Amino acid sequence: MKISTQQFFDRAVGQMSERQISLSTIQAQLAEGKKIVKPSDEPDRAGAILRIKSMVDRQDRHHQALVAAKNRLQSEEAVLKNSTNLITRIKELALAASNDSYDASNREVIAIEIDGMAEQLLSLANARDTQDNYLFGGSKVRVQPFQKNADGRIVYEGDETRFRIAVGDHRDLNLNRSGTDVFGPLARQTGDPEAPVTSAVSLFESLQDITAAIRTGDHDEMNRGIGELDKMMNRFTFNIAEVGTDLHVASMQTEVVEETQLQLKSVLSNVEDLDYAEAVTRMQKQMMSLEAAQRSFAQISRLTLFDYVN
Repeated sequence: MKISTQQFFDRAVGQMSERQISLSTIQAQLAEGKKIVKPSDEPDRAGAILRIKSMVDRQDRHHQALVAAKNRLQSEEAVLKNSTNLITRIKELALAASNDSYDASNREVIAIEIDGMAEQLLSLANARDTQDNYLFGGSKVRVQPFQKNADGRIVYEGDETRFRIAVGDHRDLNLNRSGTDVFGPLARQTGDPEAPVTSAVSLFESLQDITAAIRTGDHDEMNRGIGELDKMMNRFTFNIAEVGTDLHVASMQTEVVEETQLQLKSVLSNVEDLDYAEAVTRMQKQMMSLEAAQRSFAQISRLTLFDYVN
């Protein structure tokens, strides 16, 4: 088979072009630090990378949700513990006021102190989280949950919605407690002890009744108020335990998510990231091969019929 000069030229140009393309690809890989610069280079590997990145992104969202949930739960826990301390102090004062040795002026001092702590409790009930959302308003996170009406009574303006958020592929977490879950209502029995009438009162209404009873020296009302404070203490204890459980779950799930993140990112790095030492070695080989092809082409391009005659 005869090989023409044009075929020599075409073959040489083709070889140099292939080597130039290979060299450019390696240089692009080194610049990006990735094995694949264009998905079309290796579609199967590119598809695997996209799937792993999607899994990493999902775990990142779970981690962000856990951080937000833990911040909110910690805020709730702080409110509940501070409220418990206030209720404990109020009960101590109410018990002291029920002592017959206290006169009207002493009871007035106690009533004033309880009124002040009731205001602190109201402030805690209207506490906000780090996102400036009310903690105990249910879904009405931008509406102050506990407000005074025209009669001076504290009323609840939130709702009973409770949220759960996804913090894992198959794991949800409690995010909030409503105002009624935490601060009321309390069951109150009045009338004939043998056929009592049961009504519902909020914590704040109960505290108003306690201070009124202390000022008037009504021991029956004071004792009833102390009993309602015990019920409220039990409610706070239950909610603190519930929040503590949710925080424990959040901490354990955070460890699971972080471990999954590390594993996925390690897999992604193995599939996607470039081995610089190996890539530099390949680039040097391609450069040497290209230079050799260029020298060969230069020699072939100078050949003429007279070279053979001579």
